[in-house]
Amino acid sequence: MEFSQIATIAGKEFWDRIRNRWVLAVALVFTAFALVIAYFGAAQQGTVGFRSIELTIASLVSLVIYLIPLIALVLGFDAIVGERERGSLDLLLSMPITRFELILGKYLGLAAALAFSTVAGFGLVAVVLSAQLDLAALFHYFGFMVSSVLLGMAFLSLAVMLSVFAADRTRASGLAIAMWFFFVLVFDLLLLGALVLTGGQFGGEALPWLLLLNPADVFRILNIFSMDDVRTLYGLATVFPPTLAEPWLLTLVMLGWIAAPLGVASWRFGK
Repeated sequence: MEFSQIATIAGKEFWDRIRNRWVLAVALVFTAFALVIAYFGAAQQGTVGFRSIELTIASLVSLVIYLIPLIALVLGFDAIVGERERGSLDLLLSMPITRFELILGKYLGLAAALAFSTVAGFGLVAVVLSAQLDLAALFHYFGFMVSSVLLGMAFLSLAVMLSVFAADRTRASGLAIAMWFFFVLVFDLLLLGALVLTGGQFGGEALPWLLLLNPADVFRILNIFSMDDVRTLYGLATVFPPTLAEPWLLTLVMLGWIAAPLGVASWRFGK
């Protein structure tokens, strides 16, 4: 494996996103939403202004779960199938580069663009709020930014996998939208419905493990479980065992969600 080949492909993908201002647009969206939530999130209770980093992160978690998976899937759904439709895939493969180096380079370039926009967008908010935050609050916010990047990389990995399997861009975009609906909207409803219909007899003890099958839920638990007040509000303390909510363990699960789809995509693309 030639790392210089991977770096060349990754650099092209990253700078393509920089030049078309995609990164700037996403970063501005993150900054705008985060500032509005931080200062006006409690407007319904008649309070305006920054209250606490815990409540701000809790609100941002809900926002990120909707936005970042959608952005990652839109970013990566045509990574391979788009090149195939444009006829440029054969040209790339005619060069002295392996299929694994190509797919890994494209993924790393897209992941770098997504991570850059996420850190830039939310990092600017941290700069604005820094005068009102102590070191512990900044540490929590830094952890939130890192987990947001991991969430984006997990869904980007899923998008690249779809791009390898899809026959054309239309099918790939449809599968990407269906995947967003399933993980962000449907998955938790299915678990909740199973619990309610069976009176808690089905999946009760397995529920914490089943939540790990959804990277969006892993991201939510990773952020919420580290904050006592917010954790109680979400009710996670009653259903999720503390031994399973260790940050290092949840981070490993998230890394697994990044590596597994990318591994499947590499295997399928190499056949």
